[in-house]
Amino acid sequence: MNIPRLVVAAPSSGAGKTTIATGLIAALAARGLAVSPHKVGPDYIDPGYHGLAAGRPGRNLDAFMCGPERIAPLFLHGAAGADVAVVEGVMGLFDGASGRGELASTAHVSKLLRAPVVLVVDASSQSRSVAALVHGFASWDPEVRLAGVILNRVASDRHELLLREALEEGSGVPVLGSVRRSAAVATPSRHLGLIPAVERSAEALRAVADMGELVAASVDLDAVLELARTAPPLTAEPWDPAREVAPVATAAGAARPRIAVAGGAAFSFSYAENTELLTAAGAEVVPFDPLHADALPEGTAGLVIGGGFPELYVRELSANGQLRAAIAAFAAAGGPVAAECAGLLYLGRELDGLPMCGVLDTSARMTERLTLGYREAVALHDSVLAPTGARLRGHEFHRTVCEPGAGERPAWGWRLPDGPRAEGFAGAAGAANIHASYLHLHWAGYPQLAAAFTAAAVAHRAG
Repeated sequence: MNIPRLVVAAPSSGAGKTTIATGLIAALAARGLAVSPHKVGPDYIDPGYHGLAAGRPGRNLDAFMCGPERIAPLFLHGAAGADVAVVEGVMGLFDGASGRGELASTAHVSKLLRAPVVLVVDASSQSRSVAALVHGFASWDPEVRLAGVILNRVASDRHELLLREALEEGSGVPVLGSVRRSAAVATPSRHLGLIPAVERSAEALRAVADMGELVAASVDLDAVLELARTAPPLTAEPWDPAREVAPVATAAGAARPRIAVAGGAAFSFSYAENTELLTAAGAEVVPFDPLHADALPEGTAGLVIGGGFPELYVRELSANGQLRAAIAAFAAAGGPVAAECAGLLYLGRELDGLPMCGVLDTSARMTERLTLGYREAVALHDSVLAPTGARLRGHEFHRTVCEPGAGERPAWGWRLPDGPRAEGFAGAAGAANIHASYLHLHWAGYPQLAAAFTAAAVAHRAG
């Protein structure tokens, strides 16, 4: 299968990858093309902007959590029916999982996708030196095809001329565009990075439109498309959730078990493949917004609460006592619950001193310290997600702390530089129907999670 594609990378974080990638997606979509947006790594926020620009879900390509062998299949699944795909990189081009060489780096994913790379260079504090920088990145790994440069934050016509002359003389990599500094396309950020698109609504739509207009006026889109079309065919088979999991057996004539999935501004972190796997496993997935719903969806047999920013909506979440009570009652009745990060905080007794659901005997608070990184975890107890001894890879991303950080039945164990750590809750009040942890998981790497959770929902509904 051949889908025209390119990877947008940078020498380091902060060069403007997200602005350029989102702008490219929006500008190409404005031409009437079906654009498939992707993001290297675990980040949830950038794909939200990509999705607004493309009109289809932004999807992650994470070789650490899902395995290198799944990157091309997941790409082909997400890009089905697209005219072109834009893949935004992570950090610097060659920065991967700490201590693991190129694993999960933008360079690694570009090679797995056999995709040309466009390097976004922050030119704001350099002129002729840009040629040395680009030459170094182009020659570092001959298997990475650095095929174009987009100059970002260029100050003036004179500055652009100096940059282009230097690159023409010293790098051999063509310049595809030159983007001026612009406050209009600045994307607001806070303690965990950019503000998610779902929270900004009309503002986010305007920002994405501005990015598209800026890129369309500054980048040679025809040259970008021509470059994307040089990507050779991929021989992998598209990932298919129906091949990954079989529908869980139910009683004859029984409806699909209904699994409620929290969403909205407070719980905006999710991977599209997670719910696709639940559907393939036989569940009926029903989204709901804990900021506005006063009850769980009727007939809920399982509850998934992912990540997000509950600390910013703590007063609204706490004030919604009806839903908090409904969730507590569902858990007390043995209903299976899977919660990640924000979901963990919501299930605790309190967050920053305000009452939460009270399902877990832990309290959470905001801190100044960012906890961030990939983890290799082993399940320490049986749960509705995984059996004891199961080994998985995930990531942490938060500025909160739970006290205590683990229950009598911890969910996971992993090793940090300062020693082993037990984390999370594989049960509550003596029951094993709750799985709550800071660890974010991409279920495409472990489709058995969806099967196990759907089976738990079927069993709960059967009573």
